[in-house]
Amino acid sequence: MASSTASDGVSEEQTGKQSKKIKNQVDESELLTVPDGWKEPPFTKEDNPRGLLEESSFATLFPKYREAYLKECWPLVEKALGEVHIKPSLDLIEGSMTVCTTKKTFDPYAIVRARDLIKLLARSVPFEQAVRILQDDTACDIIKIGTMVRSRERFVKRRQRLIGPKGSTLKALELLTNCYVMVQGNTVSALGPYSGLKEVRKVVLDTMKNIHPIYNIKTLMIKRELSKDPELRMQNWERFLPKFRHKNLAKRKEPKKKSVKKEYTPFPPPQPESKVDQELATGEFFLRESVKKRKKMEEIKVKQATALTKKQEERNKAFIPPKEKPLMKKTAKAPTEGKLDIEAIKDKVKKAKTKKLGAPPLNPAPPTSSTTDKKKKKSNKAKSKG
Repeated sequence: MASSTASDGVSEEQTGKQSKKIKNQVDESELLTVPDGWKEPPFTKEDNPRGLLEESSFATLFPKYREAYLKECWPLVEKALGEVHIKPSLDLIEGSMTVCTTKKTFDPYAIVRARDLIKLLARSVPFEQAVRILQDDTACDIIKIGTMVRSRERFVKRRQRLIGPKGSTLKALELLTNCYVMVQGNTVSALGPYSGLKEVRKVVLDTMKNIHPIYNIKTLMIKRELSKDPELRMQNWERFLPKFRHKNLAKRKEPKKKSVKKEYTPFPPPQPESKVDQELATGEFFLRESVKKRKKMEEIKVKQATALTKKQEERNKAFIPPKEKPLMKKTAKAPTEGKLDIEAIKDKVKKAKTKKLGAPPLNPAPPTSSTTDKKKKKSNKAKSKG
């Protein structure tokens, strides 16, 4: 009885642990997924009723060509920042914009957003887009691309590749990332949600590293379609994404003469024979000097004779006539039939006999109408005279 009660207690503990694990797994999955339509509650004055202790300010310079635009839109900037209790100031002499907090400012992060606003305005972003930075769910990213490529021509080409023909590539990137992208000079300004800014930065950096933006756009399109499927949200997407490889890799130039490595041997190579050793082997070492000289002279004479004969052959080549091609003889056409037509030949001979040299043909052609008309006219004239 005691053993049965103990086993029941163990089984209850195991089932309890399993149920706790399942609950934990469910809780973790719920925590990871953000419910649709959820937004973070806005920061109000009730969250920080006492305000800020210190005054903080930021300033940025702007180029000369932005002066006219900033003059026009500055009242709108003051109005937008006034709602967050931040004081902006425009200095046209120095060419700078400054934002600073006031006693009424309650949101500590509002000054950072105001700093980003004046940065975007300095980087040629229009005011209508730059004001969105004051919202909670938007952020900005200014990517510096000027120092990424050494050659200026190459830099201009790659920057134009990012924009695309009539801005089509940039527009596609904006639609896929829900971000506003502005390419100006040596920087790329992006404005939108955090997830989109991450993708924009990746595409821009890859483009400047000579990776065409169309590849990244294709992957973004696939990711967008996969995110719509609730079953695939928690799965790995690598199997669906395309893997692009560099096709035109610079091949290393191979040498014309490849040196083949010999097999390694621990023993050193044999020592080459000296001239004395060679003479000893042939027996020349024991000959007299006069005999040696005579032998050398004979060798030299043989070499000279062979060289002369070669030169003479080369000279005689110019006098040798070239080989002419054999003339093609006109072969008489063989008769089509084996037997001759004797009757036809006899007829030809008879006609030739009847025909005299210079004589008119046997069957003269009838006179033409023009000659008969002329003869009639002549006869009429002769009658009229008579």
